Amino acid sequence: MSGFSWARFTAVLFKEFIQMRRDRVTFAMMIGLPIMQLLLFGFAINSDPKHLPTLVEMADNGPVARALLSGMQNSGYFDFQGVVTGRAAGDEALRNGAANFVVVIPPDFERDIIRGLNPSILIAADASDPTAMTGAVSAMNGIVEVAIAESLTGPLARARGVPPPFSVVVHRQFNPEGRTATNIVPGLLAIIMSMTMVLITAVAIVRESEKGTMETLLATPVRPGEVMLGKILPYVIVGYVQTVVFLAAAKLLFAVPFEGDPLAFFVGFNLYIVANLALGFLISTLARNQMQAMQISFFSILPTVLLSGFMFPFAGMPGWAQAIGTAIPATHFLRLVRKVMLKGAGLGDIGGDMLGIIVIMVVITVIAMLRYRQTLD
Repeated sequence: MSGFSWARFTAVLFKEFIQMRRDRVTFAMMIGLPIMQLLLFGFAINSDPKHLPTLVEMADNGPVARALLSGMQNSGYFDFQGVVTGRAAGDEALRNGAANFVVVIPPDFERDIIRGLNPSILIAADASDPTAMTGAVSAMNGIVEVAIAESLTGPLARARGVPPPFSVVVHRQFNPEGRTATNIVPGLLAIIMSMTMVLITAVAIVRESEKGTMETLLATPVRPGEVMLGKILPYVIVGYVQTVVFLAAAKLLFAVPFEGDPLAFFVGFNLYIVANLALGFLISTLARNQMQAMQISFFSILPTVLLSGFMFPFAGMPGWAQAIGTAIPATHFLRLVRKVMLKGAGLGDIGGDMLGIIVIMVVITVIAMLRYRQTLD
């Protein structure tokens, strides 16, 4: 045999296309993954989020205060959700995620401006995600200038000055130094557990089918639910080990605080482990071999990383991306773990996040069980 043969080359080429057509999962990954990346990075990712939920504590309703709040609203960064009374209520709203900012207008604010006393407006900000608040805080200088120009006119124009006759004090809570590690490390727990739990479970169950041991299980009186529990419980223990190692490393290596209720964390991460194992079980019913199980698992990890709020602010995503992100267990666990570790949250503060994980877990489990029965048929 010598030289290059177009006939042999064409035969191999057609053979490869035929194999590609038969392996539909791999083909879908090759086409679907780049499209998903293009759509997510092009339309969903936004590192300068706007319309952040904001509450206001207003002890002075004068023209300057109203102009300032109007300027904040018109900037697009702040979306006023209502009024709060007292420091405790504001802190609670920041802790449970009801607001990203609480704006406090002090009593006699306008009178102090006219008297040249340079009063201060306090903006309490949730700095557990520093990226989400950076753009809004940076915009405040321009907002203040516009508010002064619009409100201090006529006889009040003499109160104008350089610097402005009042100051804006930003109080960063939960991560006052704005450390990236404080924000990233708790979120990383959600991503790592999702990657490992889903992948390990999916591959482990598919391996049973490939080795032929699944037939042995089917020949026994074991019910589908019993098989599911028996397969996933060992990996729950693996999840425990991962979490203990992770928390120790977070504390010792990165000085990430753990301010909240350990019981709240324990309940939340158990729910999260079971939700991910159920997702791995569902993937195992879709894959025909271990390679496909790995491919589908990696395919599910991409939206988990990009749409959960781990890398990019969740509030900066468009509505459709937030809807997809809400259906991802990591989105709720990421909020939960940041609340508990950084904000000192307890069980009462994470009820909504746990409910989100439970709903997703139930839906995935039901679909997985239905798929498993079809596989048996």
